[in-house]
Amino acid sequence: MRAAVVRAFGEPLVIEDRPVPEPGPRQVRIQVEASGLCHTDIHAAHGDWPVKPNLPFVPGHEGVGFIEALGDGVTHLALGQRVAVPWLGKACGRCEHCLSGWETLCGQQINTGFGCDGAYAERMLAWADFAQSVPDGISPLDAAPLTCAGVTTYKALKVADVRPTQLVAISGVGGLGHLAVQYAKIAGAAVAAIDVTDEKLELAAELGADLVIDARKNDPGEVLRRNGGAHAAIALAVNEAAFSAAYSGLRRGGKLVMVALPAHGTIHVPIFDTVLNGTSVIGSIVGTRQDLAEVFQLHAAGRTRVIRESRPLASVNESIDEVLRGEVKARIVFDFGEGR
Repeated sequence: MRAAVVRAFGEPLVIEDRPVPEPGPRQVRIQVEASGLCHTDIHAAHGDWPVKPNLPFVPGHEGVGFIEALGDGVTHLALGQRVAVPWLGKACGRCEHCLSGWETLCGQQINTGFGCDGAYAERMLAWADFAQSVPDGISPLDAAPLTCAGVTTYKALKVADVRPTQLVAISGVGGLGHLAVQYAKIAGAAVAAIDVTDEKLELAAELGADLVIDARKNDPGEVLRRNGGAHAAIALAVNEAAFSAAYSGLRRGGKLVMVALPAHGTIHVPIFDTVLNGTSVIGSIVGTRQDLAEVFQLHAAGRTRVIRESRPLASVNESIDEVLRGEVKARIVFDFGEGR
């Protein structure tokens, strides 16, 4: 089977032939139809973070495809069923986090395309309990971005406790941000979208943003404060300055929800202002299986649009370069039907 493999951090991925893997107990093997390109895959391939994957490895945690083999003990999934494989590849199911509905904080979790081989391959393995059924009527090319970009922003808005009529700032309108705008509108919020490219600002307006802020021309924090300040700011731009700008635009009692992960990123939080204004700075990491099920339900009901462009897996290195240059409107999805 073909796979895109990271053999050295920071080097181009290598397209190579690998043996077809056999599922172990409680696992399934999936014939991959589509896999989204997430910035996290790029961080993993470049070894940007303090914790690094073991080389060599196959990235990809937005995998969607059909089950073609069942491991021992798998009874709730069936051959031919379409499933999605998210970042949370496996959790222990026994710790306090798992038992209290926060499985994404499990200290024993294994992450797809990071702690185990992922979806940049024609076939992949997944733990059956964490392979999410994809409802009929959802295209695999749509389901792939929803599996991470969708569930991550949906969860961030839950963490922010967004409510109707509140002002929510979405900092970074791309693969994640274009979905965050839609989820905030579904929640009944007014949306301020922040970006530095005309195309993405236009996309945000098209998707219902009430206010678009061009950070090249205006101070986002100042604009937000002129509009009463944001009840919540969802930080999705992979840029430290964007985090600080979003924080500065909060109203009293507002929440900065940090999602993007700039390499070695830090943010200066003024203690005096934070205490007196009762503001919060919160981290939000992906979402649970239930969150993803809700994301799929919303999309199946026609409540969301996925803005994407499909490419063959062979274009992986060129696609990564385009993402890093900020030239991709929203999401690139590798279509395994192309180039076969």
